[in-house]
Amino acid sequence: MRGDDEDEPPERDGEDVDGEGEDTDSDGDTFGVGIHVTEAEFQFVVHVPADIDSGWTDPEAFQRLVERTVWNHLDREATLRGIAREASVGDTVTLGRVTLRPDETVVETAFRDPAVES
Repeated sequence: MRGDDEDEPPERDGEDVDGEGEDTDSDGDTFGVGIHVTEAEFQFVVHVPADIDSGWTDPEAFQRLVERTVWNHLDREATLRGIAREASVGDTVTLGRVTLRPDETVVETAFRDPAVES
């Protein structure tokens, strides 16, 4: 927000705070996130929408951004301990979803508490 435009509403991570319409930039892409349980490890999984923004060009950077966003909002150790206690091999436990823009803006996060098997 610029100091010289006192009449403009505040902006928060792309959120439409004034109720006057959608953000003119991309609203971001929403990704489902979870943990898949195998016999040897936990696998962090990301469900990618079919209509993903073409701005996502680096798969490794994308994966790191999604993981960083999730673990910035959830207690990693407690989450993984809970999954180890409750889930069986072959289960995929849904953690929630994150909405991100290719410029790494976090638009929204929503996590299940506790995470549930899907």
